[in-house]
Amino acid sequence: MWSSKFVRRVALAATAALALTGVAACGDGNSGGSAGDSKKISIGYMAWDEAIATSYLWKNLLEEKGYDVELKNVEAGVVYQGLSTGDIDLFLDSWLPQTHADYMKRYGDKIEKLGVWYDNASLSIAVPDYVTGIDSLEDLAANAGTFNGEIIGIEAGAGLTAATQDKVIPEYGLTGKLKLTTSSTPAMLAALDGAIKGQKPIVVTLWHPHWAYAKYPLKDLADPKGTLGGAEEINTLGRKGFSADFPEVTEMLKKFKMDDQQLGSLEDLMFNVHKDNEEKAVEEWLKANPDFAGTLSATS
Repeated sequence: MWSSKFVRRVALAATAALALTGVAACGDGNSGGSAGDSKKISIGYMAWDEAIATSYLWKNLLEEKGYDVELKNVEAGVVYQGLSTGDIDLFLDSWLPQTHADYMKRYGDKIEKLGVWYDNASLSIAVPDYVTGIDSLEDLAANAGTFNGEIIGIEAGAGLTAATQDKVIPEYGLTGKLKLTTSSTPAMLAALDGAIKGQKPIVVTLWHPHWAYAKYPLKDLADPKGTLGGAEEINTLGRKGFSADFPEVTEMLKKFKMDDQQLGSLEDLMFNVHKDNEEKAVEEWLKANPDFAGTLSATS
């Protein structure tokens, strides 16, 4: 059975997607989230945990400064499209130069880069560490039956999904042996949790940074062919004209940085401690990290 959080995210994503479609159909495509109100900002995000965590974090930070913030939960491609048309103002989870390269090729000339807040991101395919004899992607073809012929994936539109489907599976001879099953990040994590509780084998698509590595005994499978790429940077993007419209926010975003401990503790509060109350998780995290907001001050 789907968790209430998963159902709510799906509903939010559907609503936001319809809203974006409607705005694009009847608007001029250049108004952005701040049309007629210089304090209104829309933040787009997909259901990757660091995207959710940082989007709610910035919602809190900006609302404390008097901004009216709207969050739009949609797939990555819709976020980039929304940025390019001005229907979304801000995005905090752009993986470059590899994972979101196709989106930037298509929309990059209509988007502003506002800063890098994490510089050691990476895609991975992982198994529980009790799964013995499988330490590399090269080991999967001969052990497909161990995983019931299935790699548990995330959203169909994710860059990680494309890399797994288009590179990992063909280059490691997995075609016809292991099928990539896509659904959502929450569904993948639920499957991972269930398998580990039962000490059963499972192989999932995952990424760093992610709180799952702190909670579960996982090992990344070696990727000697480099199909998942190397370390990447997580960028903040804005619609064209964002920095001119929001200079104070832009200066804050340029100073925004998070390390593994900071992000991991925020994600743990949000997805494990306060599972259906992102706002409370952010408030608790900021109380535990009282100097964080001050480091972003435009006057610091």
